[in-house]
Amino acid sequence: MAVTQKLRDGAWRVVELITTPVVPADYLDVIAPLRNPTVLRARIEAVRPETAKAVTLELRPGRGWQPHRPGQYVRLGVDVDGVRLWRAYSVSSAAGRSDGKFTVTVNAVENGVVSSYLLANARKGMIVHLDLPDGEFLLPERRPAKTLFITAGSGITPVMGMLRSALHELSDVVVVHSARTAEAVVFGAELRDLATQGRIRLIERHTRADGRLKPDALADLVPDLFERETWACGPGDLLDDLQEHWADAGAADRLHIERFRTVVLVAGEGGTVTFEKSGLVVDSPGGTSILEAGEAAGQLMKSGCRMGICYKCVLPMREGIVRDLRDGTITTASEVDGDKPLIQTCISAAAGPCRLDA
Repeated sequence: MAVTQKLRDGAWRVVELITTPVVPADYLDVIAPLRNPTVLRARIEAVRPETAKAVTLELRPGRGWQPHRPGQYVRLGVDVDGVRLWRAYSVSSAAGRSDGKFTVTVNAVENGVVSSYLLANARKGMIVHLDLPDGEFLLPERRPAKTLFITAGSGITPVMGMLRSALHELSDVVVVHSARTAEAVVFGAELRDLATQGRIRLIERHTRADGRLKPDALADLVPDLFERETWACGPGDLLDDLQEHWADAGAADRLHIERFRTVVLVAGEGGTVTFEKSGLVVDSPGGTSILEAGEAAGQLMKSGCRMGICYKCVLPMREGIVRDLRDGTITTASEVDGDKPLIQTCISAAAGPCRLDA
């Protein structure tokens, strides 16, 4: 057995020498892109329209995936015109599916590059980059006696993940949802069906006819408003108004909110790299890898092949923008969007200020 293993190892090393600088593992990633636990990806298994401006993507994650908790989000990465862009999307499916898959629901965003790309191009079999689930927009282990969800637009997506996972554990649920029209309500048919069954009390607001939802109007819609543990997700102005309203009522601790905003990053040449854990700040030229710049400044960093092959140098980027020294591909991360992509420091150069988890 030991002799056989040595022969296999020897044969593999010969193949690596023949195929250098591309090693057999790289070819395997092309054939089986979900096999690599270090570089997390997902395959789109189905694309389902929800409204005229929203689709649900059913995803099969690769090795290294960890199941989400209801209400959490994941970061998806797609390459658009040579630039890898990451955006956070709430998981809209129930947790713990037996088939190992999960869904995210993508809504059209004005001037949104990633949402526009996915709405136009997402197809069964397409591979997307993936990060592990994150977020604290969660139901407590001890379920509240009374629950209120206030959502608008795409803010319904994390709440739908909660309802699909835990509605059977919630006894008194009110959902207040705003959308431009009845046809624009994402998951509208499912929400209305739950209401018909008596499992939730659904209050729909259609802003084209009813105007924007104001916190002052909530007391008429939900008389026991401040007796309920409340989760809210939607546009920033709505959430700001809700926070102020709950604070004025002395009930701020009963309001839980989820925000997503967009930050635009413009690529340049070089920038400062901040290593968050050590506190070291390094000036990194545009033609120098972050690995080399960090090591030169005394930062302890993991590395291996230094060619972008072994992935031993991978670090999460909290915020910033980097350029791949091999092909010029740009990768961005925005902390307010929840972006935290993994970058290979040996082949990535700063294209602006960056903050790394190291």
